[in-house]
Amino acid sequence: MEERDAKMDAVSKGLEASLHNLIQLHHHKSLILANQTEKSKKDAIRKAVRVSDLLVEAVNGGVQDSFIYQKRIELEIRALAVTITRFTKQTDQWLNATHSLNTAIKEIGDFENWMKIMEYDFKSISAAIQNIHQD
Repeated sequence: MEERDAKMDAVSKGLEASLHNLIQLHHHKSLILANQTEKSKKDAIRKAVRVSDLLVEAVNGGVQDSFIYQKRIELEIRALAVTITRFTKQTDQWLNATHSLNTAIKEIGDFENWMKIMEYDFKSISAAIQNIHQD
């Protein structure tokens, strides 16, 4: 019986050792699987973040370009407004100068007309004096 008990102990120890080996193997494979799962999870998160960044960049790229174009247009509008204001002032100055020139020309014309009238009057007076002097 002792032999039988010894065999049973040996079998029992062999089963226990096998069970222990199976548990260790299961635990080892579980750790490997957990590590692979964690790596896959981190990789998936990293790729999802990259996709998200690319989508945001694609959307924002158009928005950013539009914003830049809008700022350029606003700067051009301001520059054009300044140019228009300057041209308006210059045009007003030209109009004033033209008006002054027209007034001066009219005055010259009036002076020439006055001179012609004076010349005619002097000739008339001179002719009258000559007629009186001859008589």
